[in-house]
Amino acid sequence: MRTRLLPLLIILMAGVLLALGFPLAASLAASEQQRVVVDRLDDAARFAALAQFVSESSPGTDERQATLGGELASYHDVYGIRAGIFYRDNRAMAAAPEDWVVPYEGEGRRAFGEALLGRRSHNPPQVWPWQGQARLTIASPVVRDGDVVAVVVTDSPTGQLRSRILRGWLLIFAGEAAAMLVAIGAAFRLTGWVLRPVRVLDSVTHDIATGRMNSRVAATGGPPELRRLALSFNEMADNVEDALEQQRAFVADASHQLRNPLAALLLRIELLALELPEGNEEIASVRTEGKRLAQVLDDLLDLALAEHVAAELRLTDVGALAAERVAAWRPVADDKGVRLTGECGALTGWADPVALSSALDAVIDNALKFTPAGEEVTVTVSVDPGGANVSVVVADQGPGLTEDELVRVGDRFWRSGRHQNIKGSGLGLSITRVLLTAGGGGLAFAPNEPHGLRVTVSVPRNAPVEREGHGYSERR
Repeated sequence: MRTRLLPLLIILMAGVLLALGFPLAASLAASEQQRVVVDRLDDAARFAALAQFVSESSPGTDERQATLGGELASYHDVYGIRAGIFYRDNRAMAAAPEDWVVPYEGEGRRAFGEALLGRRSHNPPQVWPWQGQARLTIASPVVRDGDVVAVVVTDSPTGQLRSRILRGWLLIFAGEAAAMLVAIGAAFRLTGWVLRPVRVLDSVTHDIATGRMNSRVAATGGPPELRRLALSFNEMADNVEDALEQQRAFVADASHQLRNPLAALLLRIELLALELPEGNEEIASVRTEGKRLAQVLDDLLDLALAEHVAAELRLTDVGALAAERVAAWRPVADDKGVRLTGECGALTGWADPVALSSALDAVIDNALKFTPAGEEVTVTVSVDPGGANVSVVVADQGPGLTEDELVRVGDRFWRSGRHQNIKGSGLGLSITRVLLTAGGGGLAFAPNEPHGLRVTVSVPRNAPVEREGHGYSERR
């Protein structure tokens, strides 16, 4: 979620900064140019004041005209700005340099025409830093007795102006870059603050989904809405845990309460059998059903205990434990005429030895039940391709299961319709799954080619450790 939220915030902040930066840059350029325009207008006004007293009737002989020409020459030499005063018919009253003539086109001509109408150049076109050949032309009228008799024109290079604008833009860019870095840092903090409760909630949800029902969310940070969500989640988890606990207690209590009456019933059946002829089929059937009911009650009690008791994980030699269980079940396999073989290398993983031993017993027992005489059951210990788990694969050569049956195998009390006549309660694999899940392991089923079933019992190779949000991660 952070990878989606963070770019959105950064794009929005970048858009805001750009929306502020462009007008600011344009305003800076206009301000710098206005300073230059005002300065040139002041210069033009000074020259216009001198030109008012120059006589047009005797050009070249008026002392004031010579003084004005000297002023313009000095102005050009010091500032590099061309300046001239031109009569309405474009003749030069004085100019510096002397060969400069009034512009006949472009911005200079437009400014000259406005000055003839009595207006000064207040708003010339904006000069931008990339306009290398741009010049700034200012025109101001020379008024005598209320009439415009001449026009003062200044033509300035814009190198310094463009440099100042560019430096101002660089400062704006640096400020925007710094603001963007601060905004990115704030976005990281903001998204972390907002999403941390979500990550914790996701972690705790995963913990509860994998059987750690006592995990809860610490509602101490984040927005108020997420804190309320965390409190509501904790209340929901408490209610679910209470309901499951009541269910487990009911199953355990019911199993305990039914065992004594069932034992008494079986005893009465045995006493009744003494009064009937030897080999009575009905008594034999009742005995079988009674023993099956007793096995179901025992399995229910085991399931309730497995769901209630926390796993005691420790480093376990999975290969040695698997080899031990293979050796324990080999006599049973020999009685059935089934070959039970094991490839159990020295591999260690983190598991509850008792729970793992019980799980292997249930899986091997299940494989021997469904494997006909003359076939083989293999037990192989290996490391998963990713290296995260140690797996014990029990492969039989029985009838196997269909794809639809593979989806349901391991459900409580479920048995394939083709195997209803085989001894069992349908709870063995459910108990196995609960035992493995409590320790971070798993149970998986797949077809075994050309026929049969492959059951994979997996346990983590590395020790689970507490992680943020009461979850678990692997210690590397």
